[in-house]
Amino acid sequence: MDWSRSIDLYCERTDTSFWAEPVNAISNLAFLIAAGFAYTHWRRNGGRDMPALLLILLVAAIGIGSFIFHTVATLGAELFDVVPIALFIYAYLVLALRRFLGASWPVIVGTLAVFAGVSYADAALTAPETLNGSHQYLPALAAMAVVGLAVRRRPSGPPVLTGAAVFLVSIAFRSIDNAVCPVLPLGTHFLWHCLNACVLYLLLCAAMADPG
Repeated sequence: MDWSRSIDLYCERTDTSFWAEPVNAISNLAFLIAAGFAYTHWRRNGGRDMPALLLILLVAAIGIGSFIFHTVATLGAELFDVVPIALFIYAYLVLALRRFLGASWPVIVGTLAVFAGVSYADAALTAPETLNGSHQYLPALAAMAVVGLAVRRRPSGPPVLTGAAVFLVSIAFRSIDNAVCPVLPLGTHFLWHCLNACVLYLLLCAAMADPG
């Protein structure tokens, strides 16, 4: 596999140079801002919630990894983008099942296996260009909605449900990025970054608001 192969997935990129996606790259600051605000909140809560701190660090890693991908834009650089996102999704699912729902570890492992299977089936059976590749995030959206509804009367419920609603809008902007190129050369992918930073901040607030 040629890890140095250039990738051109987004409307803003028109060549292979480092700053070919300046807005997509710079908009990743939103993730670092979200992580910074969440860290401040974590410190005010006593600074002892280690699972929440791990999630905060993963949000920062998402911003850094996405910046690398939107500047270097190679197959290898894409790993810096997708790996932190995947780690956050699975780590948060574990936290939500354990902290919000009080699930046992066998139930957690089984749920993770089902989620991974659904995600794999989606990737294997759905054309990569479907929704501009955004279909891969639909299992995470569904999981957020299910968890949010399950804990809607707990402190974690409102921010998770709000996050799911914002995530739906975010996926829509990611999906139309290439389609709007003729009328909006900048594209809409940067809105995916900004809205997702809000989603992740809401999820972090939910984690810290409901210690279980």
